[in-house]
Amino acid sequence: MAGIVKERMTAVIEGDFAVFLIGMRINKYWKVWKWAPVADAMRKMIVELESHPEAGLLHARQHFGLRNVMLVQYWRSFDHLHAFATQSNGPHLSAWKDFNRAISSNGDVGIWHETFLVPAGSYEAFYNNMPRYGLALAGDCAPARGKRKSARGRLGLTDGEDLAL
Repeated sequence: MAGIVKERMTAVIEGDFAVFLIGMRINKYWKVWKWAPVADAMRKMIVELESHPEAGLLHARQHFGLRNVMLVQYWRSFDHLHAFATQSNGPHLSAWKDFNRAISSNGDVGIWHETFLVPAGSYEAFYNNMPRYGLALAGDCAPARGKRKSARGRLGLTDGEDLAL
């Protein structure tokens, strides 16, 4: 398989960053005219962000469930994320207004988000027999050897030799 890295790897990202989870839940699946515009607005925002890397989005990936759509996003900073969300002529504010006009709190479509601020070095990631994924796409990828061998080592708590295999 192309892109599979056949060794233990970890993600490396310089500085602080933010992880933003955002999603929608289709509560009334037969009301396609209600939830389809929400899903389309999410898609359009990602397209917009990918065409403007200076906006601060490092990587985004969609995940689908039966009633749920979730995007995992990695941002250079919370300030970048907040600037995008509140930009007066940007796609998010327009989509938010449309949602409130068409759905608001009527129960047809649920929306949610969670934001996590990650201080430099306060994360760890592990991948084996995987293509670059998640944080490794937002930052860089490095072999999980030496101090990066164990989860505690990747967090800077040990020398990495505490991994029992």
